[in-house]
Amino acid sequence: MRATPTKPIMALMLASLLGACAHPGHHERETAGFVPGLGEIMAQTSTRHAKLWFAGQAQNWALAAYEVDELHEGIEDAGKYHPTHKDIRQPIPDLLAQYLDQPLAALDQAVKAKNQQAFIANYDKLTAACNACHQATEFGFNVVARPSFNPFANQAF
Repeated sequence: MRATPTKPIMALMLASLLGACAHPGHHERETAGFVPGLGEIMAQTSTRHAKLWFAGQAQNWALAAYEVDELHEGIEDAGKYHPTHKDIRQPIPDLLAQYLDQPLAALDQAVKAKNQQAFIANYDKLTAACNACHQATEFGFNVVARPSFNPFANQAF
């Protein structure tokens, strides 16, 4: 009998696959004429955030560094392709810089130092910064948290 993933795992896997399809290459999207929506960028950012947690917990510093770099790229893409969004008054690039630059830099340093305690503290600060940005933009219903289970059964961390 084949095991069937639970609905939350399947939903996360689907979001990850859709996000991967929306991310054919960091700078190739312009030439292809495709611009991912802010929701797609943020869904991929959520996946990177979760994978970063598991990489840090496993002390897989190479993978953690890769995920931090991918988070930087995703945040850059969000500001580049969506300088404004709906009723958000402040420009998206300014908001992202205000809330995420410092926490991402501190997390990057913790990963480079291979310091798990600093990683955990700075991961939590990044998570809080994401939530503060969501609150400031009236997207507070979108609450980011540490992952409580590993939905990436196909990846060794």
